[in-house]
Amino acid sequence: MKKNTLRHSLLLLLTAAIWGFAFVAQSVGMDYVQPFTFTAARSLIGGIVLLPFIFIRAQKTGRTSEEKSASWKQALPGGIICGVLLCIASNLQQIGIQYTTVGKAGFITALYIVLVPVCGLFLRKRVQPKVWLAVLIAVAGLYLLCMTDGSFSLQKGDLLVLACALGFTIHILVIDHFSPLVDGIKMSCIQFFTCSILSAVCMALFETVNVSNLLHAWIPILYAGILSSGVGYTLQIIGQKGLNPTMASLLMSLESVFSVLAGWIFLHQALSGRELSGCILMFAAIVLVQLPGFSKTNAVS
Repeated sequence: MKKNTLRHSLLLLLTAAIWGFAFVAQSVGMDYVQPFTFTAARSLIGGIVLLPFIFIRAQKTGRTSEEKSASWKQALPGGIICGVLLCIASNLQQIGIQYTTVGKAGFITALYIVLVPVCGLFLRKRVQPKVWLAVLIAVAGLYLLCMTDGSFSLQKGDLLVLACALGFTIHILVIDHFSPLVDGIKMSCIQFFTCSILSAVCMALFETVNVSNLLHAWIPILYAGILSSGVGYTLQIIGQKGLNPTMASLLMSLESVFSVLAGWIFLHQALSGRELSGCILMFAAIVLVQLPGFSKTNAVS
């Protein structure tokens, strides 16, 4: 059990790293294409990337066509619901960033680490006091890491990103419900195609697609599609199977730390003492939540 918990924790830590480094890709990609276009393209690629893995694995298991069909049907409801939520949250984030600072957007989005246990209370899930302490430490770290100007006033963009954080919160809780019951990779594949279709509809209604701009953004779109979407969100679904949603959200919130590191490595943005302090607090929260007594059976009932 402890070995599985550690493995799932490492999967979510890798997920956070992939998502954190994807902020560079998203930033560059938005220089060429609009929000719905970017989300539609990356989600389509994410779904396509998973199809060969699903096919190869199906051949190895030797299941009958009826069993394969039943497996897809089982994953369909969860995949569609997750896809709708992913579409809403991702596009709210992309649109909101246009009206607020990246620092505020990063902090407000990561508020799902607080919203997950709060919403979990309405689902009759009990969270240990030490987990709440870890959440508070993580929030303090995120504040130091992202709110570098020391101010916090909600504007139009801030409210959009706050709605995005709520969307990701529900997304995490839905995955927590469905992931133990269905094939995680198939559910992930369905969610990407659902997200892509819905984003493409919004793209057709509200944006102008320029093929030349899409070609200029092919590298960031491929990274976001293959790694951030195809690999990252699939690892999220698999990793969450062995963890309670509060612990999972804390691990995934480390994407803010990795995004700062990515900016330092690729964009040569130096880390200030304040940002380094925020990183330290974030890692302290993760270490705290991994201490004995935080397994799924103990932390959530």
